Amino acid sequence: MNEIIASTLQTLQKSKSLLSSLSNEELANDSISPYYSSIGSHIRHIYDFYDCALNFNDEGEIDLTARKRNFSCESNCGLAVDYLDRLINKLRDLNITNNSIIVNDDLGCGKIKIEYTYSALLAQANSHTIHHYAIINYILDRLNITIEDSDFGYNPTTPKKVLSTKV
Repeated sequence: MNEIIASTLQTLQKSKSLLSSLSNEELANDSISPYYSSIGSHIRHIYDFYDCALNFNDEGEIDLTARKRNFSCESNCGLAVDYLDRLINKLRDLNITNNSIIVNDDLGCGKIKIEYTYSALLAQANSHTIHHYAIINYILDRLNITIEDSDFGYNPTTPKKVLSTKV
């Protein structure tokens, strides 16, 4: 399997573990300032990004602005896992080439077309996912929810803190 897909699957698997440890109420809790977003809204956003990245439009392009915004998975862990499982199956079946693709996106000044490789798009999606995991980790902390994954929300290149004791 392609290393980028393997890394992506490993990163996405973390959200499956997270979802198995949360209640629907915890998933949907949007009480944490300053943005008042829920864990579920971040999970949905991540999955919608992948859904776009896995589907070409009629012009043979990927449109990252055409997100489905599957709001039902923001408040239901089971539906979020189902959405994730569909994405994982598509990723496992994906055959990546180094051919150029056109990606439509809005970086703040309106929609533009950007030339990518599929590998670059999936690498961006993986980094984007980890970024949202970091925000989720902040929400978890504020809600006093502990999960078993000590690396959740950390980029693999982030140095691990070395705890030392003074003698």
